Amino acid sequence: MVSLNSKLIENNPVLKLAFQFSVDIIEFCSRLESQKRYVVAKQLLKAATSIGANISEAQNAESKADFIHKMKIAIKECSETNYWLLLCQKGYNLNETIGLLQQTDQLYRLLSKIITTAKKSLAKNT
Repeated sequence: MVSLNSKLIENNPVLKLAFQFSVDIIEFCSRLESQKRYVVAKQLLKAATSIGANISEAQNAESKADFIHKMKIAIKECSETNYWLLLCQKGYNLNETIGLLQQTDQLYRLLSKIITTAKKSLAKNT
């Protein structure tokens, strides 16, 4: 059985990307925890999975302004995630963060474009 959220994720490119990124982060954080890097793993997991959660929540926004606000939260979480991944790369010498950093960059660029477009649309309607 396919849930409503599964269909929404499959039909929304940025949400699909964020969902896959969350899955990848969960796996990465599990490896961090197995190395007893609990604090960084917890912080990274919270920030990274919050990106997709906020994008998902934005899909049911009450207004264009609410949509923009939720997407701005998602982009902030994307920036925080980037910080934690860079810390893992430099502090723990983990080169496996390269692909995850590329994903955060892609998400950041997409979210930035979505926010800019939504702001222009909101300005036209006011």
